[in-house]
Amino acid sequence: MIEVVDIYKSFGEKRVLNGISATFETGKTSLIIGTSGSGKTVFMKCVLGFLTPEKGEIIYDDRVLGDLNNKKRKLLRQEIGMLFQSSALFDSMTVEENVRFPLDMFTNFTRKEKLDRVNFVLDRVHLTDANQKFPSEISGGMMKRVGIARAIVLKPKYLFCDEPNSGLDPKTSITIDALISEITHDFNITTLINTHDMNSVMSIGEKIIFLHQGYKNWEGNSKEVLNSHNAELENFIFASDFLKSLKKNIT
Repeated sequence: MIEVVDIYKSFGEKRVLNGISATFETGKTSLIIGTSGSGKTVFMKCVLGFLTPEKGEIIYDDRVLGDLNNKKRKLLRQEIGMLFQSSALFDSMTVEENVRFPLDMFTNFTRKEKLDRVNFVLDRVHLTDANQKFPSEISGGMMKRVGIARAIVLKPKYLFCDEPNSGLDPKTSITIDALISEITHDFNITTLINTHDMNSVMSIGEKIIFLHQGYKNWEGNSKEVLNSHNAELENFIFASDFLKSLKKNIT
């Protein structure tokens, strides 16, 4: 579980986060949504420890992030998996080498142990014959799956995903959402996802935090989001005239 308690973050005189508190439960997918400039990225960077809030606390299973020394922070970061918006694969490495990279960096496993773990996670993301392919030889959806495999190869307790469906077609996006949700539940991971994708919100949003102008404006789940009666959230979700008309038909 990750707890965020009353965090504030500013850059100069510009306040970006205003007293945000939230709890992200283990074994659930939690989505952070909001318009561009709402504070989503800054919020996630604060939770990850890449940025330090001026006020408030971030707690990883009873470990207060701000109280950890460098050694303990390094150990915590080994418990965190990251899926980047661009997948961030190394072009000069094969799929197998990309996924093995964290094992080379942080473990003393034998070569066979590393290969067994790599093959396990590749199988888990439904990529069984791609070990020797390079990123340039696979599709965007496959690259996302390689990114997920690399993110979970160290058996993380926490998984952070930054716009995981960026650049993907709707069908592939649904596949990636389902995969992230399955992995979260199967391995009992605390998963946080930054997204603009309303399909993700509706299909895997077990907890949804809506940020608006640096404030937590609404909190709920996918069953509640369409009938939130929150003006800012509805403007975000039903941005187009087509969606607004669709909402009238739904409600």
